[in-house]
Amino acid sequence: MSSAVHMTCDRALATASGIAPTEAASNHPHLVLATTILASSLAFIDGSVVNVGLPTIGRSFHSTASDLQWVVNAYLLPLSALMLLGGAAGDRFGRRLLLVVGIAVFALASYGCAVASTLTWLLVARGLQGMGAALLMPNSLAILGGAFSGATRGRAIGIWAAMGAVTGAAGPILGGWLIDTVGWRAIFLLNLPLAVAAIGLALGFVRDPPANPKQAPLDLLGALLATASLGVMAWGLTVGSGSDGWTTSAVIAIGGGAVLLLAFLGVEERRGDSAMMPLTMFASRRFIGLTIVTLLLYGALGGLLLLVPYVLIKGGLYSGTATGGALLPIPLVLAVTSPWMGKLAGQIGARTPLTVGPLVVAAGFLLLLRINGASSYWTTVLPAILVVAFGMAGAVAPLTTAVLGSVDARHMGSASGLNSAVARTGGLLATALLGAVLAANGSRLLLAFHVAAVAGAVTALAASLSALIFIGGEKKGG
Repeated sequence: MSSAVHMTCDRALATASGIAPTEAASNHPHLVLATTILASSLAFIDGSVVNVGLPTIGRSFHSTASDLQWVVNAYLLPLSALMLLGGAAGDRFGRRLLLVVGIAVFALASYGCAVASTLTWLLVARGLQGMGAALLMPNSLAILGGAFSGATRGRAIGIWAAMGAVTGAAGPILGGWLIDTVGWRAIFLLNLPLAVAAIGLALGFVRDPPANPKQAPLDLLGALLATASLGVMAWGLTVGSGSDGWTTSAVIAIGGGAVLLLAFLGVEERRGDSAMMPLTMFASRRFIGLTIVTLLLYGALGGLLLLVPYVLIKGGLYSGTATGGALLPIPLVLAVTSPWMGKLAGQIGARTPLTVGPLVVAAGFLLLLRINGASSYWTTVLPAILVVAFGMAGAVAPLTTAVLGSVDARHMGSASGLNSAVARTGGLLATALLGAVLAANGSRLLLAFHVAAVAGAVTALAASLSALIFIGGEKKGG
């Protein structure tokens, strides 16, 4: 279900595209839209279905808790670290080329996941999936933004978002059914027909705008340092949250990740506006606040979307199909209410929705404390999920709108791309901290889940306070 929430976050990438529609692209706008929907659906479906399959994957490979954490994070790590580079590569070498390459890499990696004979090969394939997604996602959305203009762009993005909500709702249910009837490997094979169709449409109907000969060289060193920093810190957090506890190696790893992060910031400062993350964006106190809110709120949500399916299957003995449907209210509520909340934020400003929304999310996390081994879905799980869904719906659309209004026009693309990357990073770090829950069984599983729910509530509360402190109350521009 993370697809539905990230969909609202990612749509800013398309909105921020300052590219005029090309003549070739405008001849087949509906087919270009279909291409972007299919391409984005690959990453959206995969990001939500795998969470439902984690318990089954764990049994298949006799995995430890840290193994299961890396099944998720091996995908999120390259996606978080390389998304900005993927967009820049599309600007330099052509969006259609990078889109097709990204889809092909994602499809081949999906097949690799389906046939993986060991956990190691599964993790390698998951990492390649993340790399493919980091190429296809920003370029898919840039193509969408460049194929339309004016009111037609808004309608196209609305259709893209609606279809994202459909895949966010249907993907986990279909994936859960496949897990129950065929096995977990089948969930990765779902991607192959979508990939073939998307590549065919891209080659047939997508055309790139003229290349920019003055495009700055790619920020490869920055991408390497960002990936290394996130990877080392995620490893340290995974070890620290596991059965071994906060060992010396875990602490050293987190410290090393922090050093690599400082090196990354130094490289970005030297590159100026040609950096994949221009630091001049952070001259805005408002943008800093929005980045903190994004990290905290999506981190809390990432933990919920991982743990609730896991606990329902292991602790509540839910089937994969039932678990896939358990989180269905989240994409449905977001699809219905997000457009309205975006308009409301435009009228009253982003500060109030971004303060109140996370508070509602925190209340939803506290309602998760009512879940136990004998809980009824309708009276215990559903109310908590609905409250979280309405809280997220109150925050995600105003958040993406506010990001675009917090920087000048030349940085809108970078700001929206960074916002999407930070959202994934929040999920990456949250997953790395959940080892104790994934390692528990029986009553200890529920106790660890309740502790994680309280931590999620505190994180959402911190997001609310960050919005209150850092985000101004102006009504115009988000």
